[in-house]
Amino acid sequence: MRRLYYGWVIVGAAFTIMMVGFGVAYMFAAFFESLESEFAASRGDISMVFSICGLLYFMLGAVSGPLADRIGPRLVIGAGMILIALGLALASQATALWQVYLTYSLAVGLGVGFSYVPAVAVVTRWFVRHRGAAAGIAVAGIGVGTMIGAPLAAALIAWSDWRTTYLVLAVASLVLGLGATALLHARPEDRGLHPDGAAVPAAAGSGAGDGLALGEALRSRLFHVYYLSAALLSLGLFVPFVHLAKYAADHGLGEATGVVMISLIGVGSMLGRFLLGGLADRWGRLATMTAMYFGLAVMDLWWLLADAGWALALFAVVYGVFYGGFVALAPALTTDYFGGRAASGIIGVLYTGPGIGAFVGPLAAGWTYDLTGSYTPVILAMALCSVAAGLLIMTLPRPTPQLANGRT
Repeated sequence: MRRLYYGWVIVGAAFTIMMVGFGVAYMFAAFFESLESEFAASRGDISMVFSICGLLYFMLGAVSGPLADRIGPRLVIGAGMILIALGLALASQATALWQVYLTYSLAVGLGVGFSYVPAVAVVTRWFVRHRGAAAGIAVAGIGVGTMIGAPLAAALIAWSDWRTTYLVLAVASLVLGLGATALLHARPEDRGLHPDGAAVPAAAGSGAGDGLALGEALRSRLFHVYYLSAALLSLGLFVPFVHLAKYAADHGLGEATGVVMISLIGVGSMLGRFLLGGLADRWGRLATMTAMYFGLAVMDLWWLLADAGWALALFAVVYGVFYGGFVALAPALTTDYFGGRAASGIIGVLYTGPGIGAFVGPLAAGWTYDLTGSYTPVILAMALCSVAAGLLIMTLPRPTPQLANGRT
């Protein structure tokens, strides 16, 4: 029988790493009420826990990506898994909210930041023809983590308390995360292979070692436009992960139902990552990404009108599909544009844009609610940002191997 191409083992390992990291990050909604009650804090104050974490794990990609290019992904991602476990364990002992900021927010944010971009970049180097599908499957780990994380955390909190839950999650994260990290290899050449398992190297501009250097990519107008579009989109992208459960409770659906809504985002996200990554290989990754931007704008408007349970559930699933498609396509499209030579570093710098969005969006939503008692202004702003981002990304050229090597 033909041997399984090791690239798919890389995909499975990256899937697990992202499931662990983002499962921990996006289950935060399940802890919102417990932290709010424990520390007698406002929604803005509790939102800051996630905002700091989100800012760090996206911004840190600008450091962890180049570092992984230099010393290899195993050391960097392994350190990230240890930090996630450490952050959860220390947060379980917090006696004041500022201690949660210093433990959960800081250590988990650093841990996901050390693991996310290097894991995504490894996958994009192992594939060319199937890059969209492979990246989509790998980042589906984020969707699965989102889908199972919040309900699992809620069940554990109901069984014990939020402190014990953090300790249980710390142990599980360490075992799963380090086990998956041990399977990683930076490039197919490290195992005497070529991308996609081909008998010969891929075309120039597409392979693991071709493309622009980090500095060349960052100086290009193409990168500037792509970066701005991702940053604008992300101003609203992460608001539902923090506030959808509270929104559901505000509309009489109950906190538990709100946690289920977070899980439904995970279901949609998983579908989007599995399906859209492969379809984008046929339809064109740029065209598919553009559709994700405008699809998110439409769903923001739907959320504005959704107050019944079924309408909110539909929002959660479809929003998850578009969100998952964006996350699946971003690293693949970046490697299409700039090649694999400095993929980790370029993706890492690109993700500082979503890092700003992950910090500002949920925090602004919490403060806006504290001031006005409504999420309406924030949801309208989310839709406008998504439309502006979509118009920006429409100006980008179609990716070609020549473009990835700096030739027009």
